[in-house]
Amino acid sequence: MIAVNNNPQAFSVFTNLTNNVTGMKKAMGHLSTGVKQVVDDASGVAISERLRVQARNSETARTNVDNSISLTQTADAWMQKINDALGRMSELAISAGDGTKSQADKANIQVEFAQMQDEIARITSKNTAAAKFNGLYLFRGGNGVAVTTGDAVGGGNFSVQIGADNAQTLNLSLKDLQVTNTETIGTVTTYTYDASHAVTGSSRTGVQWASIIDSTKLSASSSNVVGKLATAVDHIADGRASIGAQQSRLEQTRSGLLSYEDNIRAAESKIRDVDFARESADFAKFQILSQVGNAMLAQANQIPAQALQLIG
Repeated sequence: MIAVNNNPQAFSVFTNLTNNVTGMKKAMGHLSTGVKQVVDDASGVAISERLRVQARNSETARTNVDNSISLTQTADAWMQKINDALGRMSELAISAGDGTKSQADKANIQVEFAQMQDEIARITSKNTAAAKFNGLYLFRGGNGVAVTTGDAVGGGNFSVQIGADNAQTLNLSLKDLQVTNTETIGTVTTYTYDASHAVTGSSRTGVQWASIIDSTKLSASSSNVVGKLATAVDHIADGRASIGAQQSRLEQTRSGLLSYEDNIRAAESKIRDVDFARESADFAKFQILSQVGNAMLAQANQIPAQALQLIG
């Protein structure tokens, strides 16, 4: 049948051409962005968006963990200096116990002993404390944040978000080593003996941290000074062990976050990313079909013209 008012063949070719052009545009969009759109996979895109947020949250949490590791490393470095100072104080105390030294010698020893105490206090105490990380005080107790009134810091601990979800936090705990801290850090035991060197009695004396680094409370010649300094060395050693344990945990956390983020991103990629090989093949197919469709549409439009030959 040859008709003039309607050209079904041309309409059929036009429909196919339109579908092929639409497919080609869709493939071009996928290739240009590299990701599927919500119209392509509505539920998949919703899932991928949640996964993307999880991956970004995990990456940020990993940054928090890295900062926390840096904080513990900084704290341990300062505690090493405190330990060095206590070690030197112990040496000076031993030296001051030498009866062959003159009073002038012992006075000189006491000058250095007091300087070591003042150095520890400078590192740990007051708003001028040297041991800080990003503006936070490390050894003043609490959360290290200076309060607005008075020379103190806020309570609690260093709280760090270490996970991608709500309330996944870790509290870092550092020792309060200020010169005003009267915490008992150990005891010194002394014994009494009779003439035959048998023990006749003993006593235990509590040692406060403040008494170690306050030059008005302890000197190189104080009673039981070597024993008191030994408790201080143990106190700092315990603090460093705690810091090391917390740093080890943080490093495990960082490793876990890296694996978690890697798996989440891989899962999101499977849902959202475009398969370039497939899309390239689809684009080539629709491009060829569109070109052929254009040619066929031109041919279909020539069919009504055959009616003129019948009339003529």
